[in-house]
Amino acid sequence: MATQQPIAQEARLQARNVGGIEETTVELESGITVLAGRNATNRTSLLQAFMAALGGESASLKADAEEGWAELEIGDDTYRRTLQRSGGTVVMGGEPFLSDPELAELFAFLLESNPARRAVTTDDDLREIILRPVDTDEIEAEITRLTAEKEQLSDELDRLESLQSQLPGLEQQRTDLETEIEEKRAELEEVKAAIEATEEAEEDPDERDELDEKLATLREKRSSLEDVRFDLETERESLSALREEREELEAELEELPDPESLDRSEIDSEIDRLQRRSQSIDNVVSQLQSIVQFNEEMLEGAHPEIRELLSDDGDGDTGGAVTDQLLEDEETVQCWTCGSQVQRSEIEETIDRLRSLQEEKRAERDELEDRIQSLRSDRRELDQARNRRERAQSRLADVTEEIDRREDRLETLSDRQTELESEIDQLEAEAAELEASADSDDEDDEESLLELNRRANELEFSLGRLERELETTTDEIEEIESALAERDELEARREAIREDLEELRTRIDRIEREAVESFNEHMDAVLEVLEYENIERIWIERVGTTAREGRRKVERTAFDLHIVRSTEDGSTYEDTIDHLSESEREVTGLIFALAGYLVHEVYDEVPFMLLDSLEALDSNRIAALVEYFESYTDFLVVALLPEDAAAIDEEHDRITEI
Repeated sequence: MATQQPIAQEARLQARNVGGIEETTVELESGITVLAGRNATNRTSLLQAFMAALGGESASLKADAEEGWAELEIGDDTYRRTLQRSGGTVVMGGEPFLSDPELAELFAFLLESNPARRAVTTDDDLREIILRPVDTDEIEAEITRLTAEKEQLSDELDRLESLQSQLPGLEQQRTDLETEIEEKRAELEEVKAAIEATEEAEEDPDERDELDEKLATLREKRSSLEDVRFDLETERESLSALREEREELEAELEELPDPESLDRSEIDSEIDRLQRRSQSIDNVVSQLQSIVQFNEEMLEGAHPEIRELLSDDGDGDTGGAVTDQLLEDEETVQCWTCGSQVQRSEIEETIDRLRSLQEEKRAERDELEDRIQSLRSDRRELDQARNRRERAQSRLADVTEEIDRREDRLETLSDRQTELESEIDQLEAEAAELEASADSDDEDDEESLLELNRRANELEFSLGRLERELETTTDEIEEIESALAERDELEARREAIREDLEELRTRIDRIEREAVESFNEHMDAVLEVLEYENIERIWIERVGTTAREGRRKVERTAFDLHIVRSTEDGSTYEDTIDHLSESEREVTGLIFALAGYLVHEVYDEVPFMLLDSLEALDSNRIAALVEYFESYTDFLVVALLPEDAAAIDEEHDRITEI
């Protein structure tokens, strides 16, 4: 399963001052490329150069160099990585193939220290290795965000459903208002006609003019009174809403933490302390990295000037021969700190201990960073609570001020209402006297001009209220219809969110399931190809476990590795990881890494897979395993000893000089 995107058939790597390499250029075609050679011939350094150009972070700078680089050409594209020594550390720059190398470092760069490959040997948490590239916190945050959005959409759709149920009533209300308005307008026209008829019947023009003047003033006052009453009603409604808001703000402030508890100075101090501790550990990690790199380079055969100095017996003539002897002897080396002969394995064990200490320090640093992030989250919560309190206090002050202003306005309007009512009573009395004087000889029982004007005023006021109510009802209907027009879009968005949530909630489960299935499938196939005796099966089982998080118990899954062996009589039994041979453990670790490579589709990210340290397997099995891996990547680069490389088919490329 090679990359989904077309990849060039040829690649070219140039490197300078990487690992133990002074300068080299290699060319390779897609498929298997064998780096054949003895130990200390810079095979691992060349793999480091590949990793550097591809985006890896573990390449080392040659100990006697201040800068180096690795450049990879694939087709028409060129990728370059630089290494620069700065203040005791190596700073990496340039534009490599990958911007984020995590997947490749876990599942494509399968050198001896690869964490996925070593997970079986060191009995690490296999599930954690597979899920390490998956940001579970981000998934949970996205689930929380989408769930909140879905709930908002559901609430909005429920509101629209409620609005739709109100629509028939509002439409009927609009129809009734339109009918009532028409009736009021007709009645008003009749009253106005009666007023005109009554005025024309008046015989004394002077008395009629005086009465008309009084009635006009009365109409004006009644209009003003109606405006005041409307303003009073509006002010009372606003005042009621403001008082409710004030109660809500006061309740919110009661629920918020006290101002004294929102002091962030202690958290700031703790964050500063932890950051200083983290920086100190960074320095230790960097120093350990330099020590490990230097010792690995010495084992690889780098720094010939140091080896020559150690092997010089004083006459200056035997240094080269002794150096050659040291390089040829793969069991012992001359210690570059004390000059004595020591077992290579002892130095390798020391390097392993240093590397373990480095990992411990990195784990401690990661714990500190997690604690720092937690404290920063607590600080953000404090800041948010303080901001909410400040906003609530500011809004409460504004609302209180607005309530005071509206209460004053309400009092002024009430006084104005009383004043207008008194003036209207006085004007009505005066108009009644004038009308009584003009009609003293009239025995007709018809309605008086004063009553007709009062009725006209009432009809006009009533008509104005009905028209405002009709306008409000029409606006409400239009708003509902506009909102309902978006319902289909909201329902489609909610359905899309439901699907996204389903995918997010099952993503981790899917990755776990596919990783287990991939490992079991390929492990079965490889065991058959490599013909290990008395191993029936090596397989992973997903099992449920209960873990405690704080005071809660949560359900989780774990990967259990099973080894099934067979006896000479054909019966089977389950064995333990500890009883696997070194060869069996190496194969199991490599297949586990391959499962991660496939389930995370790393072949879509990087066209290379790198292998080394396969000496635990015999030559024929190495050849079969390399052939098996070839079908899953475009470029498979493997470092082998000459006798192991001889088992690889001659049709594959070989690089023997670096």
